[in-house]
Amino acid sequence: MKGLTFKIYNHIKELPNNWDDVAVSNVFLQTHYLEVLEKSAPTNMQCFYIGIFENHELIGVSLAQYLDLNKLESFGERDKCFKTFIRNFIFKNFASHTLFIGNNMITGQNGYAFSKVIDFEHISEILMESAKEITTYFKNKKIKIHLVSFKDFYEHCSVELKKFSLSNTYEFNTQPNMIFYLDKKWKNKEDYIASFSKKYRDQYKRAHKKFDGIVVKELTFEEVVLHEETIYDLYHYVAKNAPFNTFFLAKNHFSTMKKQCQNHFLIFGYFLKDKLVGFHTILLNGTVLETYFLGYDSQVQKENMLYLNMLYNMTEYGIENGFEKIIFGRTALEIKSSIGAIPVNMSGFIYHNNKLINKYIEYIFKKLEPEAEWQMRHPFKEVGCLRLEDGC
Repeated sequence: MKGLTFKIYNHIKELPNNWDDVAVSNVFLQTHYLEVLEKSAPTNMQCFYIGIFENHELIGVSLAQYLDLNKLESFGERDKCFKTFIRNFIFKNFASHTLFIGNNMITGQNGYAFSKVIDFEHISEILMESAKEITTYFKNKKIKIHLVSFKDFYEHCSVELKKFSLSNTYEFNTQPNMIFYLDKKWKNKEDYIASFSKKYRDQYKRAHKKFDGIVVKELTFEEVVLHEETIYDLYHYVAKNAPFNTFFLAKNHFSTMKKQCQNHFLIFGYFLKDKLVGFHTILLNGTVLETYFLGYDSQVQKENMLYLNMLYNMTEYGIENGFEKIIFGRTALEIKSSIGAIPVNMSGFIYHNNKLINKYIEYIFKKLEPEAEWQMRHPFKEVGCLRLEDGC
């Protein structure tokens, strides 16, 4: 690879001292976040950390995650149709050992970072070769990796990557990433609300009225520990009712995240009559506000429009603290578009190590991919912000 080499590490303590200098552009690749994964990863996940070197100098970092779906309690309990049964059966029997190059726990292009410009030919080669090396690692442990997936690339990046080592790997697109590009003219919540058309100002007023009586509080580390069991129960309710899941967080994940990431990770509790009935989390990633996991009491959510108010609150935080955009992720597409987020298509690449199955991977994937029917909402009187170009 013309002077480029890579090394795969199993533990944070093995990483080069200047790892964070290279990962400075992405909090999800910095050691304080990676230590969260090491200390409180889902029980069915094992992480690998990839250092990329040029003449022995660390110039790139990457992340890989192995998931054992045999250990999963549920793939998701919301949908009870026959197609879901077949999908779950196939995943259990033909894709139970899956390797992700990238971060399967979040939405967005967070799989690698470089301290200098590297061409796509070498990036694609490193991604493919590191996947092969980790596959061999598990083969030596008598574990056969079924599926290998390269996760989440913005469209202009995937176009370049598939010209090289990923050219024969099936490219897939699932639900879009909902991203809110914040208008620089907005300085506070009032500016944001004023930009709505009447229909969506009324939606905001209705949601805000329903929210009356609920107190929102940013939780300290000690408060996260105090409420940890309730926080996990609220998260777990939402997670198990998702249409599809490949992991569930460890019970100590949120306290570990707060302890490791400190002021980069914020958790807001929603209290009704002094009872914690919901929470949402955000991660500060440079100029980008990353929404993380959340949870809520289903009855309070229904009666108090809790989820919609959480979206408004995250948006308000982003505006008032000068963030350029908010990454809202792949779920609840329609309601997120109603507060201003727009869909941004992202691609992944996937192959199966069984050559016969891989031959039909496109057909199988399209049959099993959960369908999302939704209507794009347009809440603003006029275009309030322009779509920025997302980097590779």
